[in-house]
Amino acid sequence: MQGCPATAHHHRVHLRPIRPSPILTRLAFGVLWLLHFLPLRALAAVGSFAGTIGYYLARSRRRIGRVNLALCFPHLSSRDREQLLKRHFRAFGRSVFERGIIFWGPKARIQATVCLEGIENFEALKGTPLIIFAPHFVGIDMAAARLATEYRACGMYARQSNSIADEMLRRGRNRFGNAVLFPRDEGLLPVLQAMKEGLPFLYAPDMDLGAPHSIFVPFFGVTAATTTGLSVIARVTRAKVLPLIAVQRPAGYVARMLPAWDDFPSADADADTRRMNAYIEARILEMPEQYHWLHKRFKTQPPGKPDPYAQGAPAGPEA
Repeated sequence: MQGCPATAHHHRVHLRPIRPSPILTRLAFGVLWLLHFLPLRALAAVGSFAGTIGYYLARSRRRIGRVNLALCFPHLSSRDREQLLKRHFRAFGRSVFERGIIFWGPKARIQATVCLEGIENFEALKGTPLIIFAPHFVGIDMAAARLATEYRACGMYARQSNSIADEMLRRGRNRFGNAVLFPRDEGLLPVLQAMKEGLPFLYAPDMDLGAPHSIFVPFFGVTAATTTGLSVIARVTRAKVLPLIAVQRPAGYVARMLPAWDDFPSADADADTRRMNAYIEARILEMPEQYHWLHKRFKTQPPGKPDPYAQGAPAGPEA
C-alpha cells in the first residue's frame, strides 16, 4: 500500500501491511485440520462456500481477477466474465480448504483424492533430465502432493513472511520425504545441481516475477513479463519437458501427466517462451475457472506502458 505523495509541506507516510497474528494463523490452520476429517464432497462444499464468501469480502483480489479476465477475455460480456470470476473463487476456495488433506491426511487418502493419469509418460523418462512443467491451476498443490507420495522431485518455493505459514507449507509439501525444496531467492544453482544428481524438477514458471530474467511475450494477446527459465533450464540440462496439468473434479482431482514436448528447447528462447504461453492458454480454455486469476500477471510492463492494476484503471463492474 502506498502512502500519501510527498510535498513541500508533508512527509511521506509509509503504511505497513496488515499481517495475521500468530494466534490467527494457528487458528486458521486449526480450522483446516478439523475440516480435513470431513468426507471429500462435504469438504468441497465447505470450500466452495468459503470461496463464495471470499468473492464478496476480498475486494482487492476480486478487482485483480476482473482486470485479468477483462484483458484475457475481452470478447466475453462483463456479466459472463463476472460469472467466471465467481466460479474461480469457488474453485480456489475449495483448493485452499482441501489442502488440509495434504497437510494431515494419510498417504492413502491423498492417493484416493488425486488420480494420477499418464504416469507412463513420466516412467518412460526415468534416468534422463526432466522438467515437470506445472502451470498454476488451482489443483497444482494437490497434484504435487500426489506425485510426492511415490516419487522424488525437487522444486522451488517462495518464502512466506509469516513464519508459521512458511513452516506449515514446507512441512506439508515434504511429509513423505520425497520433495527437495529450494527457496526461490537462492536462484537456480541448487536446482541445477539437484537435476544433475538425477532429480526431476517440478517447475511453475507462469507468473510475473518482474523484469529481471523475463521477456515480454503475449499471453492471451496481452504483453506479459514471462521468465525464459523453461527454455534456459532445458537447454542447460538437456532436459525433457513433461507437462503436469492439475484438474479439479466435483470430488477430487486429476493430476494429468501429458507426453513430453518434441523439439524443445529450440535455439530461440523467445520462441520457446511464446510456445509455453500458447500451451498454457490452450489448457486454460479447457477449464478457465481453474486458472489462478488472482495474481497480478500483467503488473510488469515495458517502460511507458501503464500498470493495468493501478488505481483508476478500469476493473469491470462492481457486483
